Amino acid sequence: MTKIAKLGLASILAAGALYAGTYNVDKSHSNIGFKVKHMMISNVTGKFDDFKGSFEYDEKTNQLKSLTGTVEVKSVNTANEKRDNHLRESDFFAAEEFPLITFNLEKVEDDKAYGKLTMRGVTKDVVLNVETNGTIKDPWGNTRAGLVLEGSVNRFDYGIKYNSVLEAGGVAVGEKVKLIVELEGILAK
Repeated sequence: MTKIAKLGLASILAAGALYAGTYNVDKSHSNIGFKVKHMMISNVTGKFDDFKGSFEYDEKTNQLKSLTGTVEVKSVNTANEKRDNHLRESDFFAAEEFPLITFNLEKVEDDKAYGKLTMRGVTKDVVLNVETNGTIKDPWGNTRAGLVLEGSVNRFDYGIKYNSVLEAGGVAVGEKVKLIVELEGILAK
């Protein structure tokens, strides 16, 4: 390879890196939510109030490049204290023994994010739909990026098997849990 070709290749790679940035998740403008069937007829929604993470986003290609996140299990919030306390117990999340839920992105292809989700000490591959929403300068001069990840997991795969059979048939809690992760990040300086 000639010296000029090497310089050209290096310039192209460097130019691509100029547009990628690492963003720290802004907790006050983000949401880690879930939804699960209740008594076969409706849904219970919830979220986690305490979490942190960062992601790398390439604004030129509008591509998510990396994402890591950690959720504090004890922060589960379904707007019902009795239910939230039960979710923290061994029937569900076992928050004392397994205080964190983690996610690590492995790759993005088209609009699919492939990663590893760890919950209750079990790590499984997950595929989530990803929507990137671009970047913007806020009034304080910070660059912000937004994205949404959605998908579902089977809670039984993570050892969360609690349920009760209903007298009329069916079960109290669905197996499939929908995940809705809405993130806004601030470009690290």
